[in-house]
Amino acid sequence: MQATVPKELRILALDLDDTLLRSDLTISYRTKDAIRRTEQMGVTIVLASGRIEESMNHFSRLLNLHNRPGYLITNNGSLILESHTGNIVHEAKLDTQTVLAICDLADAEGFPLQMYDEDIIYISKHNEYSDIDEKATGFRQVVVEHFREMAGDGCYKLIVPGDPGTLDKIGDLVRTYLGKKINILTSRPFFLELMPDETDKGTALAKVAEILNVSADQVMAIGDSMNDEAMIRWAGIGVAMINGDERIKSIADFVTDHSNDEDGVAEVIEKYFLNK
Repeated sequence: MQATVPKELRILALDLDDTLLRSDLTISYRTKDAIRRTEQMGVTIVLASGRIEESMNHFSRLLNLHNRPGYLITNNGSLILESHTGNIVHEAKLDTQTVLAICDLADAEGFPLQMYDEDIIYISKHNEYSDIDEKATGFRQVVVEHFREMAGDGCYKLIVPGDPGTLDKIGDLVRTYLGKKINILTSRPFFLELMPDETDKGTALAKVAEILNVSADQVMAIGDSMNDEAMIRWAGIGVAMINGDERIKSIADFVTDHSNDEDGVAEVIEKYFLNK
């Protein structure tokens, strides 16, 4: 793990799953302590995840961010909140026309769709990948017969759960059908996320930096998956976890020496923020 790091880093953006969180969805004491000491130096912590607000709040509280100024980038960038107030800083939703077009395409091609509302996972048809999500989030899963009607009011994102080997083809199909009206990301290998156009973790992190009057070269972002690509590319210092996707590791400024289960985030903080 080697990189030239600016003297004054003012924002640290952290992905959650497989980055900040260990495999059992906990945060080690070492990592929590390193984050706390970094905040005491005046660094703002930004949690950036594909998870929705309700799923992120638990981890925000573990870091005591509900009592200190910070930011939550949720839904892969379509909703940004102040961690200590819950105030919405920015939001972007798929419009009704786009949502209905996606639902019609899903019906025609036979692939399922998924969306969230508070602590419920709504799905158009039962599938094993939404079952995995239910276990990971603790949310209740509900199969909705008239999914199109429910989703038509607009939403932050739609998810296509499916076999990783088929999702690229579905993504190409959606792009052909909708053109540039949406942004398509892969979060977990079995989740294709359909987002509002020009919306991702990178654009969201740029908005937070603008609020704080911070330049990109004063920002470090750490992640592991393709939905972290935009923020890793945008940040002055983009860090990939050693356990991350090989494509992410290839574009990062450097890669951690240790995995999410071995305090890889604490390793970076201690070396580049705390000078240990």
